[in-house]
Amino acid sequence: MPEAPPVADSLTLEYITLFIYFGFLLALGTVFARLNRTLSDFARGGSQLTWWMVGTSMTMAGISAFTFTGNASAAFEAGPSLLIIYLANVLGYAAGALFLGPWYRQTRAYTGADVIRGRFGTAAEQFSIYLGIFLGPVIAAIQLWALAIFVSSVFGFSLMATIIVIGAICVFYSTAGGAWAVVATDFVQGIVLFSITILVGVLALVEVGGISGFLAQMRAPEVAASFRFINEAGEFPADRFTWGWAIAIFLIQMMTQVHLTTAVRYLAVKDGREARRAALLALVLMAFGSLIWFLPPMVARFLYAEEVLAIPIDDPATAAYAVAAANLLPNGLMGVMIAAMFAATMSSLDTGLTAQASTLVRNLIPRARSALRLPPLREEVEVTLCRSLTVALGGIIITLSILLSVQQRFILFDAYYTISSLIGLPTMLPLVAGILFRRLASWSYFFIFGVSLLPALYSVIFEATGGDPWTIQTRALWVLGFGSVAVFTAWWFNRYSSPAHVERERAFFERMATPVDFEKEIGVHRERDQAIILGRSVLAMGTLLLLLLFVPNPWIDRLLVFAVAAMVLAVGALLRFAAGPAPRV
Repeated sequence: MPEAPPVADSLTLEYITLFIYFGFLLALGTVFARLNRTLSDFARGGSQLTWWMVGTSMTMAGISAFTFTGNASAAFEAGPSLLIIYLANVLGYAAGALFLGPWYRQTRAYTGADVIRGRFGTAAEQFSIYLGIFLGPVIAAIQLWALAIFVSSVFGFSLMATIIVIGAICVFYSTAGGAWAVVATDFVQGIVLFSITILVGVLALVEVGGISGFLAQMRAPEVAASFRFINEAGEFPADRFTWGWAIAIFLIQMMTQVHLTTAVRYLAVKDGREARRAALLALVLMAFGSLIWFLPPMVARFLYAEEVLAIPIDDPATAAYAVAAANLLPNGLMGVMIAAMFAATMSSLDTGLTAQASTLVRNLIPRARSALRLPPLREEVEVTLCRSLTVALGGIIITLSILLSVQQRFILFDAYYTISSLIGLPTMLPLVAGILFRRLASWSYFFIFGVSLLPALYSVIFEATGGDPWTIQTRALWVLGFGSVAVFTAWWFNRYSSPAHVERERAFFERMATPVDFEKEIGVHRERDQAIILGRSVLAMGTLLLLLLFVPNPWIDRLLVFAVAAMVLAVGALLRFAAGPAPRV
């Protein structure tokens, strides 16, 4: 068996792989970027994207690098406890497949703010935009921080430098591509990422002695106490992984999946039937992924714990997946995996970049121009403005990510849910109520938000004045309690609503229940073109992966590389076959 190449040569190979992979993605993004002629194209792909592209993109947006860093750290520390998050994700997609997907597509909106205006009125729309300007970049910055931790763990780069470089690439990619490029490249990345993570999961299971060996390791005394699904209070800091934590995290994650502005996921497909299919595909991919993504960090706890804990970052457990993958993957594939994770994070960053920019151009700037008695913007100017705002938002996200990386109060896993319980949950509650209740008082959006925010603000003041910090679950459950009272209050007072408000509610739900007539409303069919372009692209990606067979590796590792390439090539061939024999010019 040939000897493994030196570490320096191995890292050089990963750099080359990463460089070629990014070049491929940028080329693919450029192809689809040419389709961005209007604001509708930039924001929602002109509602012409196929269900299989959108469903894969939804899955990629639901995972990102945080899955392999922040959530992997929870798997390293507490085993299966974090699966409560992915159960909520799966149930959220199930709701999309059953009814929410078609409803949300049938709003005919461009942005999430459009949906809020239709449900709650202009004042709520404008308030949500300003709130999104603050909250969107913060969430995106956490995702960028997560990806930078993974990359710096593998290559040993400075965390801050990694954030800046990757952030700059993200900004360039989002600015050029818009929704067409983001969803298309998400699809290619989804194929590659699933192929590689399946391989890592299988290799981790084999390394630990198969399913029986894995279960035996879970029962070992040194991990058994912390690897229970639900743990006792006091076993982990801030009482994480207890029943209270599980309930709070499940409810937060579930609401993240179903509230009104998640409509943006479904706006890119043709109609309600396609939205249902997209959600069903996302459900299957998320359920399957949940079974394989967290095997490696748990195996890292069994086999590589000392190596993980020796990594010089504030929370070494966030590098557990990276350490497992680096130990298990053949030379060359680690760079591909990092590139695929980059694209997954790009899909999440899109919320803080292209989607946010589209909202500003669609929902905020026209109001300001109207107030100043200025004419509406031309379509080509709107697209240019979207790209300019994307660059500006990207700079903000990079700055926030750097600030998060140097603070020491929150670890990565807690940072996301701390922000969610402080401001995200009060923001989501009126949006969840808006879809669950057909009748709410005209002032319900602001009332529910304000009442829900009270315990969150109190917790901040209490801690600032010397009190013990509230746990995520304590804050979340208090917010949910106050919010529930506010929702039922707004529902009860709806009987006193004005006729204009009652008519707006009726029109919103009637429109949402009216199926889309694609031929009349859109009329442009691009399904075959998408299948041809992506079929060829996936085949090209699979061919590039085959080149890794020439990398010096033991024969068994070359077989593993071939298996990954074969999975990618099979999907590409299926797409190309389904598209038909001749491309349309």
